[in-house]
Amino acid sequence: MVFKCKRLSTKSEEIVIILLFVLLIPYLWMVMMNHKKDIIMNRSTYKLKKQIFILAGQSNMAGQGGVSYGYWDGIVPPECQSNPDVVSLSMSLHWKIAKEPLNYRVDCVRNCGIGPGMAFANAILKKDPNFGVIGLVPCSVSGKGIRRWSRGNSPYDQLLRKVKISLRDGGELRGLLWFHGESDTITKFDATHYKPRLQKFIQDLRTDLNSPLLPLLMVVLHVPRPWFKGKFADIVRQAQIEVELSNVVKVDAKGLPLNPDGIHLTTAAQIRVGNMLADAFLSSNITSPRKSSEKVFHMLFST
Repeated sequence: MVFKCKRLSTKSEEIVIILLFVLLIPYLWMVMMNHKKDIIMNRSTYKLKKQIFILAGQSNMAGQGGVSYGYWDGIVPPECQSNPDVVSLSMSLHWKIAKEPLNYRVDCVRNCGIGPGMAFANAILKKDPNFGVIGLVPCSVSGKGIRRWSRGNSPYDQLLRKVKISLRDGGELRGLLWFHGESDTITKFDATHYKPRLQKFIQDLRTDLNSPLLPLLMVVLHVPRPWFKGKFADIVRQAQIEVELSNVVKVDAKGLPLNPDGIHLTTAAQIRVGNMLADAFLSSNITSPRKSSEKVFHMLFST
């Protein structure tokens, strides 16, 4: 079959085509330059040896520091500034230079604020400049109790998928940062069942990731203000303290300052939690997930 191009009937049509082409060139140039800039800015994301940490839990891990009346104030303190050696897995499942708010579009949009993740990563690199590139995998989902973090439920399955993708181009899974429990303080039934459900979640995750010694860096729940409807925070806190699994390190958020809503940590408190998690990780000598050991770490770091 032979196709013949139809000749333009008028000079004006030729002019229109030329103008459209001229206007298209700057747009294509801008797209190419932005792509080139993205590659330059993300050179560290292509290093194969990333030290990968999962960030999971509820809204405090997602980040509510600096949020009031449903909006984030946009303030990023020095401890949470971007660092070329800290990358995060984006919603498009690609590594990019990490920036606050880490959980943007994972769980929230306008009310995403500061969490402990960036402070944790920056503190690690400050204390150990040779640690390597840190890869953060944000997976927190607000308002989902521990029973929702089980096989077959969206939070668990999405976390598993993201972590497996994060490991495709190389790297080592170094730990799970877990800040959770607020939703399970509302009823006594959920509070009293928190410990076995949490331990089941950790055991299943270790099995599904083929990482039987995956370290757990857990924030022991703070005590909400009296006007928060959760009445059984003490039961959940005790359940977290009593978790009996290997390679578990805990930091206690009790007493840290809260936002006016009585449940979410302030920016300063989130930075404190991030620093505590970093100190706990570096000082506990928890076993690498790739190594076998009979050593059991069950440590609690207080404020």
